Amino acid sequence: MSDFCGQVALVTGASRGIGASVARILAERGADIVINYRSKSSRAIEVADAVRATGRQALLAQADITSESEMREMMKLVENEFTRLDLLILNASGGMEKDKAADYAMQLNLTAQIRAVDLSLPLMQAGGRIVFITSHLAHFYGHKPVTPIYELVAQSKKAGEEALRSRIPELTNKGIKLLVVSGDLIEGTITPKLMQRQNPGFIESRRKQTGFLPSVEDFAHAIVDAAANTQLKSGATIFVGSTEWETA
Repeated sequence: MSDFCGQVALVTGASRGIGASVARILAERGADIVINYRSKSSRAIEVADAVRATGRQALLAQADITSESEMREMMKLVENEFTRLDLLILNASGGMEKDKAADYAMQLNLTAQIRAVDLSLPLMQAGGRIVFITSHLAHFYGHKPVTPIYELVAQSKKAGEEALRSRIPELTNKGIKLLVVSGDLIEGTITPKLMQRQNPGFIESRRKQTGFLPSVEDFAHAIVDAAANTQLKSGATIFVGSTEWETA
């Protein structure tokens, strides 16, 4: 399958986990990849090697997405290398890190996401897509229970999603779609592990409720498939894994 042939995709937080898998799958399907990473250069190089092994181009782009100056430098790099951007995968997120400012989650999951869009738009043309990656706990924040350790993350990612959705009319005028892909707990990722430290048995309990938790590869394939699906309307939400919660 080469449905992204000739296209350029920027994946934030692409040095590991879901972002790394998305980068590899997009490359396998024909895209050249901008691999954004904050600090894991050795891992980012491994992803770049995997991308190049498919015959596609890989551009390593170090930038902390919460830094406006670093993001501007990264976009200059993209423009110089490719002159364009067809696909922006907003994967990088967080907010559970220790020793961060009280507003760090909002800076990362709201402010930085909007800035990434603003800086990408000059390189995007009609037909471009922006995909915001979130979790069910964040997407349904305020409607379904959230474990306390994840509260700030859920609140900030929900704010980020709503802020991006408010841009849909502007994006539509430019011929660009916004898609949201929301996942249940993803097997093997760091966030459920951190949540389990505070709430032992959390992951197994969720697995028993649903009978299945998506893997990193499951989630990554869903993200890429959403980006490829021309039938989806701007603002569409794709759910990966169960959206049902037991509240008792």
